[in-house]
Amino acid sequence: MPGADCDRVTSAIMHRRPTVAAGFVRGLLSAVPARSRPALLAQAGIDAASASTRVPLDAYAALYNAVVGALGDEAFGLFARPLPRGSFEFLCRSLIGSRDLGEALDRAARFLAIVLPDLRVRVERRGNAAQLEIAETARSHRRPDDPRRVFAFEWLLRLLHGVSCWLVGRAVPLERVRFPYSRPPHAADYALVYTEHSSFGGATLVATLDAALLDLPVRRVESDVAAFLAGAPGKITAVYRRDREMVPRVREILARSLSASLGEAARELGVSERTLHRRLHAEGSSFRAVKDALRRELAIAQLERTRKSIAQIAVDLGYSEPSAFFRAFVAWTGEAPSARRRRLRAT
Repeated sequence: MPGADCDRVTSAIMHRRPTVAAGFVRGLLSAVPARSRPALLAQAGIDAASASTRVPLDAYAALYNAVVGALGDEAFGLFARPLPRGSFEFLCRSLIGSRDLGEALDRAARFLAIVLPDLRVRVERRGNAAQLEIAETARSHRRPDDPRRVFAFEWLLRLLHGVSCWLVGRAVPLERVRFPYSRPPHAADYALVYTEHSSFGGATLVATLDAALLDLPVRRVESDVAAFLAGAPGKITAVYRRDREMVPRVREILARSLSASLGEAARELGVSERTLHRRLHAEGSSFRAVKDALRRELAIAQLERTRKSIAQIAVDLGYSEPSAFFRAFVAWTGEAPSARRRRLRAT
């Protein structure tokens, strides 16, 4: 990607903190009274302008805790009755004595049935696969795509998945997830948070994983809980995100050369292609997903910070035709590059 402008944009992206899409911020605040939102954003160190684009991951975690503190509800006012403060701690402590991940998830489902009756959690083995299902016990929102409903499912899956990874001391890759609503504008970030294999429009949320993962032993003991709970429950937003381990190392290689292949990246990292593929898969990602995520961020940054034509940006990002870049950008963001540029410059 030649040129000083591109180098500056790439450097800025590679050295900035991990960020969260605005859709997750809107979901987190969706049940908070509008008059209270500016103060909560300010408390977390988030200005209103950045809240409409992307916010740093640590600021999002701070906002999570600020909302919980303001509402006295660890479920952000999304449900018929609040989830009392301390519920997350008691959930973690109740899972410590489990034999394996499968037993821990069964315990989590029983605990949540008591404190969060609006959603039912069930884990079921089906041959070599296992399914974690989250279903509504009653429809609480008229529109399936109501931001409060969307975020309720996003939040509970993130919580269960993050705690699962912590309990067994390793990433627990989700092979695919079907969400019970239409594809949201921030769905591109699902590859970082859940899996790159996400689909939409199901009747319930169904996350599929390798059944053998349920047999992983729980490695955490009581003495581990205090450290995990420091900064909780907002800390769960940062646990085992897909951009934290091998993913950022591959991302750094691609930032230097978007044309780098899987084999070239593997050689630079001193591993075989198969090992790199396996480790990326264990983190719930892939070489292509990392490249697409970087392309998306570079594209948005160049649209916002440079005057380059869309055709030139497409060339910089390695697309042979502007039309291919156009299709990819619409898939990432739900809008055309030209529309995104106009909106960014209008703010």
